[in-house]
Amino acid sequence: MERKRVFSGIQPTGIIHLGNYVGAIKNWVTLTKEYDCIFCVVDYHAITVQQDPEAFQQGILRAANTLIACGTTPECCTLFVQSHVREHTELAWIFNCLTPIGDLERMTQFKDKSQQHRDNINAGLLTYPLLQAADILLYRAQIVPVGEDQVQHIELTRRTARRFNSRFGETFPEPDWLLSQTPRIMGTDGKTKMSKSLGNEIGILEPPEAIWEKLRTATTDENRIRRTDPGNPDICNLYTMHKAFSPAETIAVVNVQCRSAEIGCIDCKKMLHENIMRELAPIQARAAEGERNPGYVRGVLRQGAEKCRALAAPLMQDVRAKMGLPGE
Repeated sequence: MERKRVFSGIQPTGIIHLGNYVGAIKNWVTLTKEYDCIFCVVDYHAITVQQDPEAFQQGILRAANTLIACGTTPECCTLFVQSHVREHTELAWIFNCLTPIGDLERMTQFKDKSQQHRDNINAGLLTYPLLQAADILLYRAQIVPVGEDQVQHIELTRRTARRFNSRFGETFPEPDWLLSQTPRIMGTDGKTKMSKSLGNEIGILEPPEAIWEKLRTATTDENRIRRTDPGNPDICNLYTMHKAFSPAETIAVVNVQCRSAEIGCIDCKKMLHENIMRELAPIQARAAEGERNPGYVRGVLRQGAEKCRALAAPLMQDVRAKMGLPGE
């Protein structure tokens, strides 16, 4: 039986952090066992914010290397860079011409991004969801793993597919979103989700001592002022991290002994650091090998782009023909 296709992407800005890893990448690797997975470094999405060209190029390669180190290898999935397949932007332009502007102005993320980037509210921030729709529909993906904040974009993708199919004939499937069942990792401030733009992240390739320093100073249960004060793991950000990285027996110990004040926050943080590094150490070792061999990483991306171009070209030929655009 032919496997269903999954598509997802990640921006190459900043560092890939624990929130990215737990909320997306770790799940991607699991999905490769059951689905035909295509994963993308979405560099065009990243240029809605101004980028330094040299640093940006390095960031794209670093993001790809990190994804490979985490397990998105060519043996189990397809990995490529968005800008290496020109059909993404071609299809996005077509969707721009079919979509009422009111659909885009209602996007919650556009409103949020406009607040964050008041000095650069460019058209790309508005049309971003249609490029995302093109990313997905170009490969006729049926499943898109996303966080809750992206569900509205997948709903728009479904409407876009429906609008094109209604006007020009059946072409695109309407993809379903797949919400991650993993815990949402908050930033070290304990108040907002871990984010590159907010500076509250812990990078998965940071050295152990840097990760420990961030954990050591991370906000926990603010009601627990002294070590002898009982804690409430349910409102502690680090307990959520324990659920993502620690074995069940450690989670149980932390839950009980934190409430009874048998262990302090620093003890809890030490256990968490040990378990985080147990999982990240082999990833960091593979990433270091990739940094020493950038030719391998570029080869993986080149192979992925070739495969994706072979999928995208006939789809776009079909789209052009249905719209009355001349063939080559």
